[in-house]
Amino acid sequence: MRDQAIVLPGGDPKGASCPEASTRFSLSAPVNVAQTVAHARMGNGDPCLRVIDGAVWRATRTPAGCATERIRLGSGGSVEIDAWGAGAEWLVQHAPWLCGALDNPAAFEPEQPLLRHLARSYPGLRIGRTEAVFETAMLVTLEQRVATREAWRNWRGLVHALGEPAPGPLLGLWVPPSPERIARTPYEVFHRFGVERRRADVVRRLAVVARRLEEAVSLPLETAYRRLRAIPGVGPWTAAGTAMIALGDADAVALGDLHLPHMVTWALAGERRGSDARMLELLEPYRGHRARVVRLLLAGYRR
Repeated sequence: MRDQAIVLPGGDPKGASCPEASTRFSLSAPVNVAQTVAHARMGNGDPCLRVIDGAVWRATRTPAGCATERIRLGSGGSVEIDAWGAGAEWLVQHAPWLCGALDNPAAFEPEQPLLRHLARSYPGLRIGRTEAVFETAMLVTLEQRVATREAWRNWRGLVHALGEPAPGPLLGLWVPPSPERIARTPYEVFHRFGVERRRADVVRRLAVVARRLEEAVSLPLETAYRRLRAIPGVGPWTAAGTAMIALGDADAVALGDLHLPHMVTWALAGERRGSDARMLELLEPYRGHRARVVRLLLAGYRR
């Protein structure tokens, strides 16, 4: 049986140690921490992320090493960050970007009634950037052309087999596998966790060029997309998903998705069946915020 967190009132794990780095900051507008940081991972049993009493616990690899951060709202709408591990200082320094400090939701003023309603209903939803390009690309690749439940089963298996326990006080939290570990892992290990050869090969290609992928955080988005798309097996869908999460692209549109065009065309035009072309046509008036439109629609759908 795996270790599990023992949580006391207030959301602090029993025996919580003092963080190795902390910060507190305020953004220009309120932020919903869970919707911004954990929107794609809540409810999927991600071993690298937990939401406890509104606080998001996230384990990741940074340029300085493995680290865990706890992100929660403080008094007056401020955001409080505590971090543990070798990369604690790095996480603290980059926390405002993760929470959407570079995003500009105030510039989104749709006239379409549903979008106007959703924007008012979810004022704290921001497009943040994790800057964990390889980690994100690996996770998004596992979601290629399989059911969501299957992809997350694959992810959990690989993390528990190839990752490592996260630093900090929260038991049961794991750091994703390193690119070096993924690159030298034979296909048989991926197969053990339900990952067929096609996706396994793409993940290993990502691992081999992980250093180049991480450089994308300092590149113009157009150049970053080209770098992602240059990897065989990384198409528009994977590149967009990675860019939105890791690079904070508020205009990313995932083409080739089985369900997204239908959701967008139904919500914006009342058409039950959609295509990528029709979805792009309906999203065009919101260029610059197309990922925000999709995120708002998903938030309303899951409500």
